[in-house]
Amino acid sequence: MGMIRIGISGWRYEPWRGVFYPKDLAQRRELEFASRAFPTIELNGSFYSLQHPASYQTWYDETPDDFVFAIKGGRYITHLLRLKNCESAMANFFASGIFNLCEKTGPFLWQFPPQFRYDEERFENFFRALPRDYEAALKLARRRDARMTGRCRLAIDCNRPLRHAVEIRHESFVDERFIAQLRRHRIALVVADTAGKWPYYEDVTADFMYIRLHGDAELYVSGYTDAALERWAQRIRAWAGGAEPDDAKRISEKAPPRRRSRDVYCYFDNDVKVRAPIDAHNLMRKLGLPVKVHAAVVAETPESFVPEALDALPYALPRQDTRWHFGPRVSAAAARRLASRAGPGAKAHPERTRRNP
Repeated sequence: MGMIRIGISGWRYEPWRGVFYPKDLAQRRELEFASRAFPTIELNGSFYSLQHPASYQTWYDETPDDFVFAIKGGRYITHLLRLKNCESAMANFFASGIFNLCEKTGPFLWQFPPQFRYDEERFENFFRALPRDYEAALKLARRRDARMTGRCRLAIDCNRPLRHAVEIRHESFVDERFIAQLRRHRIALVVADTAGKWPYYEDVTADFMYIRLHGDAELYVSGYTDAALERWAQRIRAWAGGAEPDDAKRISEKAPPRRRSRDVYCYFDNDVKVRAPIDAHNLMRKLGLPVKVHAAVVAETPESFVPEALDALPYALPRQDTRWHFGPRVSAAAARRLASRAGPGAKAHPERTRRNP
């Protein structure tokens, strides 16, 4: 069985405050909270603009050691340039501080707009340019342009493999050539549940699966019923076991080779009605995955959800618990100094926290 990580897309949403987040939790500590509730989160900020190395370092410091980020590729590359003459833009993207995530670097998500049609040659060039490990990414990042001066990170701690996934939203991608191309380059096709708005296909094209759940009935808004989550749990088990669901909806008639296991990343993006964290936790329970939150956060979600039901959900931590949920706000270095003064056998505090920019 492959590794299964269930998470959310982004973490900074005002309606979540006082519902998922405790009412008295400072906004700058929301990533600390969310990263201890889920083993992975999609980084959305990297899609909208180039981030700074200090931001990536802060995100690294504020999350647990076993946490993983999925990183959304820049829309300047996918939506504005549309993969044309994008070498410099890709270099800037990888130079912007991503290497500060180190071992917490997860798959890269490249999402394409609904008007973007499939172009085999253009995607071939893009797929060949995508770095497959840290060393290749560093080589690419060194070709950044002058505007990155003083705001880039051009050093890596070690070499590690990189994974990529693409999310498509135009029917022209329903083409066997596209699936064959993804398989040649070992790039995952995102299984995107968009309430029927955009193409939904489940072709297995890499050694991992990437799932985005945008809403069961209404895009970005509706939650997932117990039956819907059970269906997703069954599909995830099949993919993680190296197989695929018996009723998999595929573009290609050619079935993928069976593997002993596949890793699965699944992210809930139905955040408008504060459903994403609740649905993600309920799916984790169905898969038998640990839900690492205080008991007060655990709540049964009604199968038929209405926004008013949020008022009755005991989803936020009690005030008296939030002071201790993350431990003392000290740096890793300060914690080690304190531990050394305490004598042999003492342990430094494991959490590294900084102010969120």
